[in-house]
Amino acid sequence: MRLYNTLTRKQNDFQPADDTVKMYVCGPNLYAPCHVGHAMSYVIFDVLRRYLEYRGYKVRHVQNFTDIEDKIIARAESLGVTIDQLAERYTEQFFDDMDALNVQRAHVYPRATEEIPGMIEMIQGLIARGYAYEIDGDVYFRVTRDEDYGELSGRSLEDLQAGARIEVDERKEHPMDFALWKASKAGEPAWDSPWGPGRPGWHIECSVMSRKYLGETLDIHGGGQDLIFPHHENEKAQSESYAGKKPFVRFWVHNGLVRLSESEEKMTRSLGNLVPIADAVAEHGSDTLRLFILTSHYRNPLTYADEALNAARKGVERLRIAARTPSPDGAGDDIDAAPYRQRFIEAMDDDLNTAQALAALFALAREINRARDEGRPVAQAQATLLELAGVLGLRLEEEEGAIAAAPFIELLIEVRNDLREAQQWALADKIRSRLSDLGIALEDTREGTVWRRKK
Repeated sequence: MRLYNTLTRKQNDFQPADDTVKMYVCGPNLYAPCHVGHAMSYVIFDVLRRYLEYRGYKVRHVQNFTDIEDKIIARAESLGVTIDQLAERYTEQFFDDMDALNVQRAHVYPRATEEIPGMIEMIQGLIARGYAYEIDGDVYFRVTRDEDYGELSGRSLEDLQAGARIEVDERKEHPMDFALWKASKAGEPAWDSPWGPGRPGWHIECSVMSRKYLGETLDIHGGGQDLIFPHHENEKAQSESYAGKKPFVRFWVHNGLVRLSESEEKMTRSLGNLVPIADAVAEHGSDTLRLFILTSHYRNPLTYADEALNAARKGVERLRIAARTPSPDGAGDDIDAAPYRQRFIEAMDDDLNTAQALAALFALAREINRARDEGRPVAQAQATLLELAGVLGLRLEEEEGAIAAAPFIELLIEVRNDLREAQQWALADKIRSRLSDLGIALEDTREGTVWRRKK
């Protein structure tokens, strides 16, 4: 198996350091619901874990919860609740979203506020080693002390400084020095420390949590490409400086980002251009969302658009029909599914190429449908299709509401298109109107007619 490593900027043969793959994935900031951009990352790393386990590896998966940070404090204050109450609300919603997406639970979900003693210990060690310094109750990491700083993002310290959005603080030795500990401000949550009351910086939590639950060196550290700098660069710097330059991560794996259109920026809560996971699952279903995400290579950007989602919905239906329609009792041999399994494995071994892996599943589905139409048994091939679909986290089961009605909506769209070609506009408009009354909106595009559930 080969994985693209952000640190080496090429695919490398993957092999864990010992008999357990140690995988850490950056989790959510608990101040708002997770959105489709989060879904992409969590689905990708869920599939990576599922595939590693399918290939016989044992995986220990850790994912953090950030429950103390500027946005959390501001959000809790605006709602008139404590940060603990806010964190509990969005932790519960996170698990609901992940269950709906069929994302497996990590083995450990540490929370930042529960790991502060370990953060203080690491910060003290960094100060003792000359990598950090304290000013007025704040503690900063000294980036010029780390000769490898910028290695992960592939840029020099000067380039990083030129492109970074940083607040000017004349107290810092270098503008790029980042906070390990922040002195408390009036009205903010605070914890006691050797430098006075305060709270941890954002980056330190992942270094401490990963070290505690997985050890000094991780096999895989995952997250979105927007985390490469500054978050993962800073994690790498402080972790390796604390550990005497022992490598922090063997494989840095980063997924692409989701946009609402080709021209838009990434989907983020701060920009407000987001679709909550709960809304997306309610409208499209878990399998459709997963197939939509997996049709593209995980390192590529993804555009959240009706055309692509409709295509994914149709794809799920084709796989479901092939996998779930009862097998005939006729004579003849079952399909030899081994070549399709091999194609699937070769694709997944090639930097988790889920698009090609899905192509193998669709090829097997076509063969199953052809054989079933001929009256030949297909039960064994169907079992293989369900097995491989399960590696991708696809259930291929009937879903509820508008999702279950998808084949019938597609049929009505075909009838409407035939009517439009025959210039029977009144009947075509009647279909569109009745679907609208039922909460289904149609949109005619250059690629054809797409549908969505109305808000």
